[in-house]
Amino acid sequence: MGIGERLKEERERLGFNQTEFAAKAGASKNSQYNYEKGERSPDAAYLAAVAEKGVDVLYVVTGERRPVTAESISADTAKFLEVFQHIGETDREVLFRMASAFAKAASIDARKENN
Repeated sequence: MGIGERLKEERERLGFNQTEFAAKAGASKNSQYNYEKGERSPDAAYLAAVAEKGVDVLYVVTGERRPVTAESISADTAKFLEVFQHIGETDREVLFRMASAFAKAASIDARKENN
């Protein structure tokens, strides 16, 4: 998987279409398309702009996810992880599906607010 494919994956993870994402990054839709197709490479200014929108730039460039340290998570997240560690596998799967649905709904709401 190349930079363009990972960039597209990050854009979709954040819930943006190409036009919205390009605008957030200060690029044209055509440039966004070319980046994702691997026909052009994004410059540092573009990568800095998308990093501010939540893109894991390390992942986009190298294919390796940015490590999450214990100090970087909120108290609520730590509390959630503590509870998560104490539930059974079946319940974890249910909880994961619910959390994914909530995250998708929040992403859709955020896009509506940004328009």
